Amino acid sequence: MTEAQSEPRLCLIAAATADDAGWHTRIAAVLEATSAATLILTTPKGASIDVAAARPLVEKAQTKNIAVLISDDIEAARALGADGVHLSWRPEIEDAYEAARAALGSDAIVGADAGVSRHDAMTLGDEAADYVAFSRLPDTSDDPTAAEAQHELVAWWSEVFVVPVVAFDVETPAEAADLVRNGADFIAVRLPPAPPEAGDAAWAAAFVAALEARADAA
Repeated sequence: MTEAQSEPRLCLIAAATADDAGWHTRIAAVLEATSAATLILTTPKGASIDVAAARPLVEKAQTKNIAVLISDDIEAARALGADGVHLSWRPEIEDAYEAARAALGSDAIVGADAGVSRHDAMTLGDEAADYVAFSRLPDTSDDPTAAEAQHELVAWWSEVFVVPVVAFDVETPAEAADLVRNGADFIAVRLPPAPPEAGDAAWAAAFVAALEARADAA
């Protein structure tokens, strides 16, 4: 997840929880079905990651050459032997990036979410973040202007910069298709806590089809 791709790839976001009701099996199946490049493991806001619960997920993904990033937890990333961290947006995102890079070193993947800030994105790019992400600010999921802003930022970044760009908070295959047409190198989607009505296989297939939109549009 450190080079812009000729074809867009998927990043799967999933909670690092115990294997209740086959949760780990679901994650593994979706990673396989989508040929995901990256697994980003998260926890509820303010909670620490459960290293014991996360370890099987990290090991299973890495055996398939899938990079594993821990969201906002440098120490857990170290303890788990993860490939790096994903830093969610915050006002002090530049400081958070510098701290993570200093702690994990140059070989680790350190990617950061710039939210909707061009200034933060350019600063992160200049500081050698492995990728820059654009997301939607909290409480804007139903705001069409938030989606439009994200699409514009992805298009701007992909035209001007070589650092890979990741689109976060992508909820539907239609959104994913639009974002890859705008130049997104990676699409980050969150695995639903419960299987979708059509099932995980159909959910994954829909996003795979969306990722092919760039080739179709060429």
